Amino acid sequence: MSTPTTPSEIEKIAVLADSAADQWAATPARVRADALEAVADALDAAADTLVPLAASETNLADGRLRGELKRTTFQLRLFAQMLAEGSYLDARIDHADPDWPMGAPRPDLRRLLIPLGPVVVFAASNFPFAFSVAGGDTASALAAGCSVILKAHSGHPELSRQTGEIVAGALAAAGAPEGLFTVIFGTEAGRIALQHPLVKAGAFTGSIPGGRALFDLAQSRPEPIPFYGELGSVNPVFVTRAAADERSESIAHEFVGSFTLGAGQFCTKPGVIFVPRGSDFTDRLTEVQLPAAAPLLNSRIQEGYCTSLTALQQTGKVRVIVDSEGSLSDPPAPSILATTIDAVLEDPDGVMAEVFGPTALVVEYDDENQLLEVARIIEGQLTATVVGEESDAIAPDLLRLLAKRAGRLLWNQWPTGVSVTHAQQHGGPYPATTAVTSTSVGTAAISRFLRPVAYQGVPQTLLPDELRDDNPLGIPRRIDGVRSA
Repeated sequence: MSTPTTPSEIEKIAVLADSAADQWAATPARVRADALEAVADALDAAADTLVPLAASETNLADGRLRGELKRTTFQLRLFAQMLAEGSYLDARIDHADPDWPMGAPRPDLRRLLIPLGPVVVFAASNFPFAFSVAGGDTASALAAGCSVILKAHSGHPELSRQTGEIVAGALAAAGAPEGLFTVIFGTEAGRIALQHPLVKAGAFTGSIPGGRALFDLAQSRPEPIPFYGELGSVNPVFVTRAAADERSESIAHEFVGSFTLGAGQFCTKPGVIFVPRGSDFTDRLTEVQLPAAAPLLNSRIQEGYCTSLTALQQTGKVRVIVDSEGSLSDPPAPSILATTIDAVLEDPDGVMAEVFGPTALVVEYDDENQLLEVARIIEGQLTATVVGEESDAIAPDLLRLLAKRAGRLLWNQWPTGVSVTHAQQHGGPYPATTAVTSTSVGTAAISRFLRPVAYQGVPQTLLPDELRDDNPLGIPRRIDGVRSA
């Protein structure tokens, strides 16, 4: 077990991170891109060491972990590619215009995004590579030009230590400044680091209570800072009557495959599915062979799962329809519960509470208009899924309402599996996240760690290269309102 980082050590780390952030922000984007590529190469080269270590600390299978490590190095390389292209800077130039029609001359104004500074990243437990030490938050912050203080997750401490050494070593070999990336250990160390005056942002993936506590700390500082927390989501699925009548068997099989994937420990697990009363969907579910019981990530996750599942069962508003023997055992067998649409409408927060693990809730509705009622009252979600037919009369209104509640809408697909792309959105209204305008997956995640600065009347020789008229970096810009290539 790694020794908790002390307050005096955090002070030194924060000072170094602040100095490194200044140097890294001034480092050309192509050099930062090369450094990200070097980190990706080093992680790939260490796969045979890191994967067995991750398996020993998380109970995750070799194949799953190797796939996740590939995703991790892929997203590092994707950010490197984006840095070379330059559009993430959102560079804008408005030349001086004495006849500007607002009624006064327009001065010469030039705007771009610059790095925030040191960032504290809190690693997640359920993705020990992709959302941990070298995960998306780290990749996007480093790409933006920020330094990173990484608070390791207690669920995989030795993996965190070794991964951190690989990342720091690769960055140093690529010429990055000392202190650009540091791993710290211990819950209190994370709190202290987040409150350090030199830290300018925080990022977190985990539970609602933990994330909200850190968000409140970030906001209560003398200088409040942005805190990008991914907290909780039940990712509801809405099945129309036409879809249930047409393909209930395939929907049932796909649903089980999705909510049991990774023993139900994905933040995008579809935890609640709405189906029409009178369809044979529930019967089809009972015919699906559930996976065998699988160990959860660690004892804390196991305890939390049993507590949440027991609390849901004790509401008196749900019944068991598929219960493998040992649903509360260690490891827990998958189970499926059911309730009515009336119970959800009366107590949406209680009945649709997140249960992080291999269980799901089926809600039977009487009229499709009740789906619109649910869409109006549910909490913020990472995803919402509609399983339907294009001819469904309810589809346009349902998608419109769900867009107000979720960050990603799916049509006849399943939310588990979050592709790392330029157009991805992994975030949503609270309590899914604490920052509804941002994403933690995809290249748009870089914007979390950048802020805009406008230069007015500054001579060409003193402007950043990105804003000079001759555009020496060749990046796309918006000039006098017109987007340039």
